[in-house]
Amino acid sequence: MRIVFLGSGAFGLPTLQALAGTHEVLAVVSQPDRPAGRGGMMTPTPIAEWAAATLPGTPLVRPASVNAAEVVERLHALDAQAWVVIAFGQKLSRRLLEERFVINLHASLLPRWRGAAPINAAVLAGDAVTGNSVITLADTMDAGLVLGQSTRAVDPQATAGEVHDQLSGDGPALVESVLAAHAAGTLERRAQDEAQVTIAPKMSKADGWVDLTEGAEACRRRVHGLTPWPGVTVRFRDEPLKLLRVRPLAAGAGGTPEGFRAGTLLDAAAGIVACGEGTALALVEVQPAGKRPMPWADFARGRQPKAGEGIIGGRPA
Repeated sequence: MRIVFLGSGAFGLPTLQALAGTHEVLAVVSQPDRPAGRGGMMTPTPIAEWAAATLPGTPLVRPASVNAAEVVERLHALDAQAWVVIAFGQKLSRRLLEERFVINLHASLLPRWRGAAPINAAVLAGDAVTGNSVITLADTMDAGLVLGQSTRAVDPQATAGEVHDQLSGDGPALVESVLAAHAAGTLERRAQDEAQVTIAPKMSKADGWVDLTEGAEACRRRVHGLTPWPGVTVRFRDEPLKLLRVRPLAAGAGGTPEGFRAGTLLDAAAGIVACGEGTALALVEVQPAGKRPMPWADFARGRQPKAGEGIIGGRPA
């Protein structure tokens, strides 16, 4: 099948790689290079970087606006049989999409978690199951007809970054199945139930907090749901400490006494911190400012924390 691929983020890379191996990719469309890192070096998107290195004979289009007349004319002239859109980052106009078979891979079981951060939202909410949806494009974000879905159980110890990689790896098979059904004329389209819609808003650095006065399970969801980005930062000895992975303990579990102020280190060697509702949280993996990620045991070996010291969290004022 002749394919035009539109994508920018790493989420779509496994699907592009699979499509390039089984179909004729006529063009790859991505966002322009952007400044990145402390030095602000101009950096291509993951999609553009891979396409430039691996598909040298395939046009790589990086327009400031994909809806510009000359870009629309160029893409329409390719006469593709299908357009595949994954984490592209620009809204596509009706003029661009007209009379084209266009599908979009979205990282949730729509209509649950429409929006910019569906994986974060699923982990933050403690969803036991998530998945991918392939949909048509619509004027309202992520509101298109559902063409196919795949599901995956969410490991409670998985971070949003790990779920991202799992769902990204699930994408190729789902997209291929939709393309095959389209080619065979057997593709079914299902409208989303608007009564079941939930929204996953874009995350920002300001979201990188955890309130230890909440129960340990709520804290676990927040830490894992915001890892690796924007990340959850607390303070220990008045220095920032990023929490990367934690494990909730039930009330009274593991010898955890009740009545301690939230944030108090109950077992310094094991990194067990008091939380709300008589629960506690084991700090499994942390990252001090300017240092590499490390197990709590390594952090404790260097810092020598003491039981009774405080981990300070909470929503910024």
